Amino acid sequence: MSDVRTIPSIAILGTGSMGSAILSGLLQPGVEVTGGIRVTNRTRAKAAELAKLPGVTSIAVEDDPDANRNAVAGARVVLVAVKPAIVPELLREIADALEPDTIVISVAAGVTVATFEALLPDTIAVLRSMPNTPSVVGRGVTGLSAGTRSSDDDLAVGRAVFETVGTVIEVPEPQLDALSTISGSGPAYVFLLIEELTKTAISKGFTPEQAAILVNGTFRGAAELLAQSDRSPEELRIQVTSPKGTTERAVAVLQNANLKRTFDEATDAALARAKELAAGS
Repeated sequence: MSDVRTIPSIAILGTGSMGSAILSGLLQPGVEVTGGIRVTNRTRAKAAELAKLPGVTSIAVEDDPDANRNAVAGARVVLVAVKPAIVPELLREIADALEPDTIVISVAAGVTVATFEALLPDTIAVLRSMPNTPSVVGRGVTGLSAGTRSSDDDLAVGRAVFETVGTVIEVPEPQLDALSTISGSGPAYVFLLIEELTKTAISKGFTPEQAAILVNGTFRGAAELLAQSDRSPEELRIQVTSPKGTTERAVAVLQNANLKRTFDEATDAALARAKELAAGS
């Protein structure tokens, strides 16, 4: 039985951090893209850099005003990874260059399936995705939603694309903005916790280098322990928290701070902003 994941021909429009992360996933061993990979980028320098990658055709808009149209011609999958504000303009540009059975996947935060479907021909299937930044190291979590014209087979293709950079969870589109407040923004919450605990370590007399080793290593080790364990986070916390011990005293302070309420308020604020972005404000 082959372990090779096969992806149909794909065009990636926009190779910023997320577009580049997905491109890296497609180039991993065990992934075969039939029909090739075409990518577009605004600048000649970035396009030349990407053109060095095996199996990648890279086109700069700076050199070719029709770069995006040329990239999508004949592609089975088109990944739209440009900034949300320029998505409508890009869709109008490529609409009549797409093959009738193309799957267009949005990676643009806040841009709805309805926007894509309104600007693309009826024969085009649309999926909306919300990957997160750990995709850059193959540890991403991507939310994936179907459009009104997409089939189960289209979803399977989209899942295969994002599984090259991590884990995929399929949700209805109305839930995707809520998902973005958890997994999409979540790395920032973790980095903030690491940042603040590092400051605390330094205030207790450790050098910044020592604090980084202590805190970064602890977060990485705890995450890996959770990944390899069959126990829940609560069970693992209780295992570390000896009765009447030092950790119990510290955890009590954190629990009294009502972290649940804080995370509720934080994610509600993120969700409100996602709705504002979707409304164009």
